Amino acid sequence: MKSIIITLLVVILTNVTMSQDLQTVPEVDLQRYAGKWYEIAAYPQRFQKGCHGTTATYTLSDKGYVVVENRCNKDSLSGKESSIRGKAFVVKNSGNAKLRVQFFWPFRGDYWIIDLAPDYSYAVVSGPGRKNLWILSRTPQMDDGAYQFILSRLEEKGFDLEKLRRTPQGGD
Repeated sequence: MKSIIITLLVVILTNVTMSQDLQTVPEVDLQRYAGKWYEIAAYPQRFQKGCHGTTATYTLSDKGYVVVENRCNKDSLSGKESSIRGKAFVVKNSGNAKLRVQFFWPFRGDYWIIDLAPDYSYAVVSGPGRKNLWILSRTPQMDDGAYQFILSRLEEKGFDLEKLRRTPQGGD
């Protein structure tokens, strides 16, 4: 019984520490971040089931939020296109690296930019609990060296790489 309690405490403390330790990038230039991103890999999400060719396009609004438009093709790269629009609101004092995304009022989710190439060629997005993970690129295909570099950084940050799935992308 004692060993079970100790094991549970270790698991709980590890999860608390992991969520507290996840850092975002210090600063994001939203002008440079805006535009089209291709999903290279992600933790599977129920709302993305069957998606191929997934993209996210971010547009700055004149009302102070970011318009988010996610698109994918269902069941194959040539399948029926599916899309959804939402809004992302910057969290104050986060250097624009933490946003709250809303697709359905009143629900919002965390969108934390935890890694970003200096030239904005790739971005990695998650949330404080590490339940979501997306690797994004400005191009439909990512250089394998860059992908492996990102994976090594994610492993250092405590992400379970076994859950990560590559996203089928066509050429563009």
